[in-house]
Amino acid sequence: MESTGNKGRIFNIQKFSVHDGPGVRDTVFMKGCPLRCLWCSNPESQSPQPQIGWREKKCIGCGVCLKSCPSGALSRGQDGRIERDNKKCTLCMQCVKRCYAKAMHVYGEALDVDELYARIRNQPLAWRSDGGVTVSGGEPLMQAEFVAALLSKFRRYAIHTAIETSLFAAWEKVALVAAQCSLIYADMKFFSAEKHKKYTGVDNALIKENLLRLKKGFPSVELIVRTPVIPGINDDEEELNNIADFLKQVPGLNDYELLPFHSFGAPKYEQLGIEYAVKDLKAQDKEEILLLNNELRYRIGLPIPN
Repeated sequence: MESTGNKGRIFNIQKFSVHDGPGVRDTVFMKGCPLRCLWCSNPESQSPQPQIGWREKKCIGCGVCLKSCPSGALSRGQDGRIERDNKKCTLCMQCVKRCYAKAMHVYGEALDVDELYARIRNQPLAWRSDGGVTVSGGEPLMQAEFVAALLSKFRRYAIHTAIETSLFAAWEKVALVAAQCSLIYADMKFFSAEKHKKYTGVDNALIKENLLRLKKGFPSVELIVRTPVIPGINDDEEELNNIADFLKQVPGLNDYELLPFHSFGAPKYEQLGIEYAVKDLKAQDKEEILLLNNELRYRIGLPIPN
């Protein structure tokens, strides 16, 4: 999905973010992603279209949503919970409009660049001298023209700009957005093409190609590669060493980070009525991940943080 006319579709703006780039930042989450990672912590980001979520804790059980649904997509299960048949749902939004308790809500909002810029910028306490704005997702490169235009607007005022991306996109889209970035966080989830296809739904040849091209085309852009470490999936020594050895070939790589698995996104799967495939996985010890991260940095030839 590209932008909706001259608009882009987002599903969240996170204020006061400290994990998506230097300083205190605003992180914009774009809707739509070409990957289907088994462990995705933002399932609402995957579809480019608006989606309806149901927050059980807010539901007062009045049943108005059931009566307002013209397609019969909503029903009450034996346990009293509201159930949705996503195949029947036409996204008419009648249930959302009629829900007095605001238990029904929409993931996805279309805004033009000026509207989104104003919403982010018009926060007197949200900016710090060492902060900026990060565009995440989903996959920002699915809405490349919109994201490039948004970041360009911030760069006019010398605001630090960053994206978080899988780099699964045509080089032309990568280059369009990279030209407006101070920093790029790029995921490398697997070295193995077979495993990448199995667990994300796409091959990783394009990702590797873009990683090798990025700093050659944009040497002034800071590049940090990240690997989300998923227990039993990509945390074996061979896979991580293969990733590290590949990253030795990436010119000008600034850092490599391991991201410990977490299940913070599990409630959103429930809200969307879809299965959370990795619900039984446990988070790793963060100190162990940090030690492993430094071993891999050393293997790549990167400095070890103090």
